[in-house]
Amino acid sequence: MIRIILPQHLRTLARVNGEVALEVNGPVTQRAVLDALEAHYPMLRGTIRDHVTHKRRAFVRFFACEQDLSHESPDMPLPDAIVTGSEPFLIVGAMAGG
Repeated sequence: MIRIILPQHLRTLARVNGEVALEVNGPVTQRAVLDALEAHYPMLRGTIRDHVTHKRRAFVRFFACEQDLSHESPDMPLPDAIVTGSEPFLIVGAMAGG
């Protein structure tokens, strides 16, 4: 079971409280996790990744085991701690401003 922590605005949109736990079939990669998340919560499609290109939105970041994975290949296997569920996969809304 993969544990996912969403930012508050996406939890509100998906109507969930706290973490989301999902089964991911096959290798556990960013792409597989996001595919499973969007399949289970279709209202999140297009909020984390572009509808057409499936590239990460500019102000969304991905973290696992205290590492920023935002610029890693979406097909790179995630750390074992994510796969076993001992650590959550974090989707974070980046902040910008001046």
